[in-house]
Amino acid sequence: MPPVKPMLAKPVAAIPPDMQYEAKWDGFRAIVFRDGAEVELGSRTGKPLTRYFPELVEALRERLPERCVVDGEIVIAREGRLDFDALTERIHPADSRVRMLARKTPASFVAFDLLALDDDSLLDVPLGQRRSLLERALSGVRPPVHLAPATTDRAVAEQWFEQYEGAGLDGVIAKPLSLPYRPDERVMFKVKHERTADVVVAGYRFHKSGPVVGSLLLGLYDDRGALQHVGVSAAFPMKQRERLVEELEPLRMDHVAGHPWAAWSDEEAHETARLPGAPSRWSGKKDLSWVPLRPERVAEVAYDHMENGERFRHTARFRRWRPDRTPESCTYAQLQEPVRYDLAEILGVPD
Repeated sequence: MPPVKPMLAKPVAAIPPDMQYEAKWDGFRAIVFRDGAEVELGSRTGKPLTRYFPELVEALRERLPERCVVDGEIVIAREGRLDFDALTERIHPADSRVRMLARKTPASFVAFDLLALDDDSLLDVPLGQRRSLLERALSGVRPPVHLAPATTDRAVAEQWFEQYEGAGLDGVIAKPLSLPYRPDERVMFKVKHERTADVVVAGYRFHKSGPVVGSLLLGLYDDRGALQHVGVSAAFPMKQRERLVEELEPLRMDHVAGHPWAAWSDEEAHETARLPGAPSRWSGKKDLSWVPLRPERVAEVAYDHMENGERFRHTARFRRWRPDRTPESCTYAQLQEPVRYDLAEILGVPD
């Protein structure tokens, strides 16, 4: 019975040997519970996602076994690749908008584990047996429900790691074949892409604990010469957070006027430029104010991949300052673009 928290993965530097390998999907993790006509979608935190994906509820009711619990990922595809931004738009309080988006950008469910079937709990069953049961249970399943590809061939997994990024996936998951299902435990392994980029540090937000740096605001120049906000770097030891305030003080501006992101609080300005986020339904009453800095300092950061080629998909990791680089040299042109790969090829269905 819901809620059940999903089994998690811990990061490793390389694909480990002698395991089952799957693509790392970039969507909303979801555990699906079906009992006859009843269908419930549970999120990673255990909270229900059911009301946000009515088109999936109908499809899962038609395509899953009569009584089962299935672990997988909710994704949205556009033009042959995953679109995480379109997915986040689905979490909306207005039912009318949810249903409109369900028609405009319908979601899919990619199944990769089976937790229960009929009257049997499979939590203590080894992964290899669960995978066989899942393949039989979803034999011939039709879109928008898919069976995630899996292999025990490490060479194939390495090929997936290189190719699948072009379809918006962000790495490979490795699972020991003898592994039972362990909710909320990091007992799987994930290998993600990591690249570096030189970025302009154009501001920072204070940490929730007090007047120390919480996150650095990062920018890249586009081909028109405009500085676009591409993400943040936030994981710093407390001592470094304190030092950063002193280190960046000479660049601190008294007011945002004259800064490339001066219009950040104007909602309409976000339609034509990438700016630090203004208050929205996602942030609620969270303080999103930030300290503007003259965009003169360059840092090297590590990142996994870009979302739609415009911003870092996850928080970037600070590596070092780059006093040898000029801010104007920090452009999108330095970023490595993965070779495009059609999502339909991964799922084995027509685009």
